[in-house]
Amino acid sequence: MRIGLTGAGTTVDRIVEQAKRAEADGFTSMWYPSAAGGGDPLAAMTLVGRATSAIELGTAVLVSYACHPVLQASRANAVASAIGTPGRFTLGVGPSHGIVVEGRLGLSYDRPGQHTDEYVQIVGALLRGEQVSFAGQEFRVEGGPLALTGGAEVPVLVGALAPRLLRVAGASAAGTILWMANARSIEQHAAPLIRKAAADAGRPAPRIVAGLPVAVHDNVDEARAVAAGQFTVYGQLPNYQRILAHGGLTAPAEAVIVGDEDSVARQIRALFEAGATDFWAAPFPVGDNASASRARTRALLIDLAKS
Repeated sequence: MRIGLTGAGTTVDRIVEQAKRAEADGFTSMWYPSAAGGGDPLAAMTLVGRATSAIELGTAVLVSYACHPVLQASRANAVASAIGTPGRFTLGVGPSHGIVVEGRLGLSYDRPGQHTDEYVQIVGALLRGEQVSFAGQEFRVEGGPLALTGGAEVPVLVGALAPRLLRVAGASAAGTILWMANARSIEQHAAPLIRKAAADAGRPAPRIVAGLPVAVHDNVDEARAVAAGQFTVYGQLPNYQRILAHGGLTAPAEAVIVGDEDSVARQIRALFEAGATDFWAAPFPVGDNASASRARTRALLIDLAKS
């Protein structure tokens, strides 16, 4: 199974060592949120890429509103070039949320669907090495082509939860990065929409990277109580409220993967059976001994990554 981990760390050295260990343990990928590496993960990811040899490094996800698509494509291409091996860097982008875009960036969030549609078309074309001449409602661009490492395109994934963005991810990108989407929401909502969009556009079958918190712990109620405190913010954001609802859930604590080794393994396999191509695990500790809790969860994930 293709299993990756969340990339985090308080220092660049810690982030690099974390990825080296993940590669040695057999994980296929590391996924870095926009806040990683001091607020922009790309510099740290470049160092990670040069310190490792095979593990995929992806952003999950960079906020599209914070960076013009031409600059975003150039930055992504620069990271991929510095890493050197084609296919190891994956750019994940998404529109984030109104509270971030309007409240922190001071920008309009009136049309996130249109914005993301145009953004992904531009970034995707540039990272395929194409010349871009684009005139839309949100962007007007003349740019490219970029000099891609070995002539290989840099894959683009979209943080897509709603129908329009899933269609964008299928038609104009390599796939989607999900968060808080359980097996039911993948099977009944995300997978059918993105696969149809890709097929209609004549594109390859899309990747579906399913991200969820996970903890191997015998007391499920205790684990969900910890998750309720740690991940409560996702239940307050409309985009996540909708994806939870597609999964028949009402709160993030219901979406997390928890239980003993057999139960967690079954839940992870269910994601793949529902249509996920990758699992992006975000381990969280439960109980008095955080280190032991993380180690138990990691041991199971390593076993699954080898299967």
